[in-house]
This record gives sequence, structure tokens and C-alpha cells, in this order.
Amino acid sequence: MVTAASPPASPKPRFRKVLHSLDMTLFTVCAILVVDQLAASASIGVQSIFWWLLTLVLFFIPYGLITAELGSTYPQEGGIYAWVRRAFGPVWAGRTAWLWWVNVALWMPSVYILFAGVLAELVAPGMSLWTQILITLVLTWLTVGINIIALDVGKWVPNIGAAFKAVIMLAIGVGGVAYAMKHGVANAFTLETLRPQWGASLAFLPVILYNFLGFELMSGAGEEMENPAHDVPWAITRAGALIAFFYIFATVGILLALPVKDIGLIEGLTDTFRRLFGTGSVGEATVAILGAMALYTFVANMVTWTIGANRSAAEAARRGDLPSIFAKLHPKYQTPANSAVLCGVIATGVLVLYGLLAKSAEDFFWTTFAFSSVVFLLPYFLLFMAFLKLRRMDANLPRPYQAPGGRAGAVAMSLVCMAFILQAIVFFIYKPGEFDQTYALAVVGGVVATVIVGEILVRRTVSKKAAADV
Repeated sequence: MVTAASPPASPKPRFRKVLHSLDMTLFTVCAILVVDQLAASASIGVQSIFWWLLTLVLFFIPYGLITAELGSTYPQEGGIYAWVRRAFGPVWAGRTAWLWWVNVALWMPSVYILFAGVLAELVAPGMSLWTQILITLVLTWLTVGINIIALDVGKWVPNIGAAFKAVIMLAIGVGGVAYAMKHGVANAFTLETLRPQWGASLAFLPVILYNFLGFELMSGAGEEMENPAHDVPWAITRAGALIAFFYIFATVGILLALPVKDIGLIEGLTDTFRRLFGTGSVGEATVAILGAMALYTFVANMVTWTIGANRSAAEAARRGDLPSIFAKLHPKYQTPANSAVLCGVIATGVLVLYGLLAKSAEDFFWTTFAFSSVVFLLPYFLLFMAFLKLRRMDANLPRPYQAPGGRAGAVAMSLVCMAFILQAIVFFIYKPGEFDQTYALAVVGGVVATVIVGEILVRRTVSKKAAADV
């Protein structure tokens, strides 16, 4: 006989419920709508439109349905960590929390070095790499500080960031259409150019998948939501529709205005602004305003991801699945202060190390981005497997929202999503047509080292807990 199970819950509320439906929608838009990766996806060329649409239909929509079910049914603090723990136990949950948390610390330097690169393009084109690194260090510790303040205050950083991202995406899309009507299109939009092609440009294909990830992030603060059973599915629906539209519209805008060969990873955004709005006084003012908004969104994006990741790590440590140092909360704000500070320490170390090795800001950006992204993608295999396990294990548990398709649909959606994750990992390591062994070894070596460190931490922590319980 199968009995209905109930998700684990705290005997009394531990946190103030400060996230409302609109907050959750804006939080998700800010997490997933990534302005800093727009140039990288557009650099694939007109064929990127095909890949956007394919990834939207086969991955983004199923992934949204899956996370809507998990987030509304299991609204515990920790999000993906809590789901994996319920499905597979503390060891796998600890691994998930570690990878989920550490990838943000590894990713932060690449985002902020891009911030510094865009700032240099706007106001100081001759800025040295080490000056950019200094700026990145300041932003890293600003992010740590925002994570420590109360969530009802800190949430406004991503809320405003979501609004700025929408303005930027609309400006690029509308501006691209207006530019093409006046000057002609920069790239030919034909069936031939839309057709997917195999080549070196596919090295950027994982960026499209990467740009669609983050639905589960708001569930890191599951116990701080006002009504997750109702709000999670609706927030995902609204945010998903906005995100899909903005990404495709802005990508088309860039491709209408800039030839593919002129789209750079660092300069692409500012080059697009200048091409669309000109170099006169009005144009420069517009570029400056949009540039300032873009710079703010880089900070907002990192704040959003660290808010979710630090809460997952703190919750894992509270339950004894990560070292206790991660668990300490700020005495006044009840925010994951120790996790935030540790995140800043690791980001600082990675920043200095890669700064010593990188040949340029663009080289630094792509290497750290690829390394952190592979680490970031690994927990998603566990997310989709946990979804299938929980469907079977908690078959009689009431679900405020259930993804359609029954058991067969759940299996099909999960397998397709995992296949997309796998191809992204492969292309982050292997660049089609121009395999760089040194680069590949650097990325793989960093990932392996990260996994090993996490395994040591999780094993020691779980063993220590088991010994204490005897």
C-alpha cells in the first residue's frame, strides 16, 4: 500500500515571508535574462535564431514545467538542494549544494571582468587588465554585502535589474529594426543563413542553453515566499514568456545592425549601442544611459544568483550536508552571511589566479565562463532525475501544479532536457573545428578539481554527522 508523503517542513517559520508574486517574476527575469551573454549568442550568426527557437521548444518550456511542479510542491529553503535531498539523500544533496554554490563563486569573476570591459569601452578604452581586475574585486565584495542585508531590501536589486534588462532588450530590438530600415540589414536573413551549420561558431551554442537556465533559483528562498504553491507556477509562466521574447527580439536586433564578424564578446554590447543610436550628442547620451543600465544589470544578475546559491549552501550546512561554516546566518537579518563571505573569498582567489594567466580580458572572460559553466550544469542532471524520482516516490502527494503528460511525458521531458545539458557541457570543452587542447585541459582540470574538493567536504561532513548521531 502506498501512503501519501509530506515534504519536510519546519515546525515554525524560520524566515519572514517577503517574496510576493511580482517579486518572484522579476527575480526570475533578472536571473535568466542575461544581457552580458547576448553578444556571445548573437556571434553564432543568423543561425542563432534557429537554435534559440529549438532550445525554447525542446528545453526551456519542458524545464519550466518541471521546475514549476517542484517549486510549488516542495517549497523548502534550499530549492534544488532540498529536492535532490528528498529524492536521493544527504550525500547527493551535499554534492548538489556544493556545485550549485561554488559555480557562482567561479562565475562571478567572468561577469565582473565583462562589467569592467564594457565600462572601459564606454569611458576608458585603454584601461589595463589589472585595473579591470581591481574593479572586479570591488564589485565582488559589493555583491557579498548586498547578500548580507535583509532580503526585503536586497530583493530590490534584482527587481530593478529586471526592469533595466527589459528596457535594454527592447531598445536593441527596436533600434535594430529601425537601423535596418534606414541602412539595410548587416547580415542576410535567408533560409540558408537560418539553417544550422557545424563549425567553430557552435562553441557559443551552449551559451543559448545557459541563457535559459535559472527557473529553480527563486526556490532557494522557498520558505521566504508568501504563497509558493500558487505563485511559483505563475511566476515561471510570466517570466518565461517575457524572457523568450526579449532574447529572440534583442538577438535579431544585434544581427540587423552588426555584421557577425564585428561582434566581440566584450565589445559587442557597446558596439551595438553605438551602431543603433549614433555618435552625436543625443546618440552618445543614449549609449551612456543604456550602458549604465547594462552595467547595473551585471551586478543585479550576480546578486540574484548569489541570493539563491548562498541560501542553498546555508541550508545544506544546517542539515549537516556541508561544513558548518556555511550555515551561520547574520544575527540581525537572518541572511546566509558566512556563505556569502566564502563566495567572495573564492571569487577573489579565482580572479587573481586567472588574471595572472590570462592574455587579455576576452581570454579571461571566456575561460572563466566556460569553466564555471560546466560546474554549473552538472547539478541539472540531478534536478531532472530528482523530478522523476519524486514523481514515483511521492505519487500520492498533492501537487498544486503538475506538469502535463503523465509518467511518459515526465520521462520524455527529463531525458530531452538532460540531452541538452550534455551537449552544452561537450561544446563548452570541445570547440568544433578548432580543438584547443590546452584550453580543454584547463577547463576539465578545473572542473575535476572542483568536484574532488566538494567530494572531500561532503564526505567528511556527512561522516562527522553520522559519528555524532551514534
